[in-house]
Amino acid sequence: MISTKAIETEKFPMADLVGLRKELLESHLDSWQAADLISSYLSGRGYGVSSHAARSTASRLESEGYSVESMQEELGKIAFVM
Repeated sequence: MISTKAIETEKFPMADLVGLRKELLESHLDSWQAADLISSYLSGRGYGVSSHAARSTASRLESEGYSVESMQEELGKIAFVM
């Protein structure tokens, strides 16, 4: 019998996410620039992310209005420990 285990996502401090959200909203970045900012945010905290995943996430977050809850979930899914 094969057991399945839920994939755990990384968690980021709420204050950090609020700061990232503010920067994303106020900077008026396109999705490529937003993906770079997301990548920088993650790498600054010791995580890696693929460029493709960062771009996809940036697009999804933009369409959802950059809610902090969505950011927590999305970034947690794409971040990998370096």
